[in-house]
Amino acid sequence: MTQKKLFIGTGRRKSSIAQVKMVPGKGKITVNGVDVREFFPYETNVMDLKQPLVATNTEDIFDIDVKVNGGGFNGQTGAIRLGITRALLEYDSKNDPESDTSFRKILKRAGFITRDSRVKERKKPGLKAARRAPQFSKR
Repeated sequence: MTQKKLFIGTGRRKSSIAQVKMVPGKGKITVNGVDVREFFPYETNVMDLKQPLVATNTEDIFDIDVKVNGGGFNGQTGAIRLGITRALLEYDSKNDPESDTSFRKILKRAGFITRDSRVKERKKPGLKAARRAPQFSKR
């Protein structure tokens, strides 16, 4: 019996953390045990997290199982996308990173490798929000 190869990637975005496991398969994506189209309410979220697969033309090669928690739909989508990217890099690690067909070069050019570090700014004392000041009253 041959063991299937497993590729793992962890992605983070805002306050979301996603653990992605990729195995060779037919292109099925499950998020927290549910089909991806049932888990995310908007098709744009599904398209967004599939971008690394589309860029590397590997949509129908892997079955992907994701465990994600924290944050909202957009943060979770970004975390899953980074996790998928890292798993694809692990899959393609034997390929020369300098060749034009390497996943690293393709994904780097598309901007998927870099973690989006933007998070919500903290509220400051004396203000209504991070930068929003109370309304000025002349009298």
